[in-house]
Amino acid sequence: MTYRIFLVDDHEIVRRGIADLFEDDPELEIVGEASSYDEAVDRIPSAAVDVAVLDVRLGEADDGRNGVELCRELRSRLPELRCLIFTSFSDDEALFNAIMAGASGFVLKQVLGHDLTSAVRTVGAGGSLLDPATTDALMKRLRRDDADGPLASLTDQERAVFDLIGEGMTNRQIAERLHLAEKTVKNYVSHLLAKLGMQRRTQAAVLAAELKSRNPRKPPTP
Repeated sequence: MTYRIFLVDDHEIVRRGIADLFEDDPELEIVGEASSYDEAVDRIPSAAVDVAVLDVRLGEADDGRNGVELCRELRSRLPELRCLIFTSFSDDEALFNAIMAGASGFVLKQVLGHDLTSAVRTVGAGGSLLDPATTDALMKRLRRDDADGPLASLTDQERAVFDLIGEGMTNRQIAERLHLAEKTVKNYVSHLLAKLGMQRRTQAAVLAAELKSRNPRKPPTP
């Protein structure tokens, strides 16, 4: 199988280097490049891309439109698109934000060539990965007590809904479990996604599953 790749990095030499590396891999085909947020948003939707390789910094744009926000925007438009964050910086906050934005992986530019191509193939096949050098940072963030973590702003009922989303329940199933109207559950879902800075239910499900696997909670009380 051949995976169609789109490269986004503000440094042409980096894009050229990655393109040259992928040229030797019959499973990876470069179908486009961009040097900025706007170029990527304009070109990727029409390019039938499987995996977008995104630089985090993108020229340190003052408007906040970096690779993480690009990932969030692209995934909102193209839910099937897989995004791999590629950066020179091991930044705990950027790592966490990238995963919350829907990225499938986060690797450092110091990675060996064959590891990068392997990462792209893994992501293209629907897998998720984190660079070993940055995995610990994310796990520590996810293991924090709720008072210090991303869920502190949720009400008890929103947290109950969040936990059940992590179990793969639909709004109707959650409504039955918590004895609520389905419309009420829908409102809770909208509110908790807004508080967590997420755009898709699947992002909340991923975070809930990660937290549950590392810090099991008692089932919500109806």
